[in-house]
Amino acid sequence: MKEPILYKITKPIINLFVKITFRPKYIGLENIPKSGKIVLAGNHTNILDPLLIISSTKRVIHFLAKDSLYKGFKGIMFKNMGIIPVNRKIHDKEALNIAISYLNKEASIGVFPEGTINKTDDIIMPFKIGAVKMAYETDSYIVPFTIKGKYKVFNNNLKIEFFKPYKICRDNLTLENEKLMKIISDSLERG
Repeated sequence: MKEPILYKITKPIINLFVKITFRPKYIGLENIPKSGKIVLAGNHTNILDPLLIISSTKRVIHFLAKDSLYKGFKGIMFKNMGIIPVNRKIHDKEALNIAISYLNKEASIGVFPEGTINKTDDIIMPFKIGAVKMAYETDSYIVPFTIKGKYKVFNNNLKIEFFKPYKICRDNLTLENEKLMKIISDSLERG
């Protein structure tokens, strides 16, 4: 699959910005397959989370993001970054179908199954089922991840951990969604 032009241009800048500014600790990078279709799925803590994930791998990550980001100049920018717009007011089948078509071309999809940044006191919010659904329908690996710590300049407390990839093996997507949520919530509870 062809790499989005703006992604290619901005990736070195993003890498430098994230690594110098936040000095994150990357754990489990070996769990991100170097090729093949994958769905990266994890908790959502901050608007900067996609940048942290981009800086974690050489692979191009096509994120699902709210469609309001597609308005005005931002829309041109996000389109050229390979971002897939999602209408969060409905079960957006079009966004899911686009993500599935990308996966069928051996691409990587990044998704935050909570659907939005978690601003609650709960360790994690209930997951929407899209991540496991697209992985199941395309026989893609899911690579769970957790983001811990705060985006504080030069603080060194930000961590992203990637867990072993696995495939959805059942027709019961609700149980698979609960499994994904448990992997992530258990890691967050351990701190």
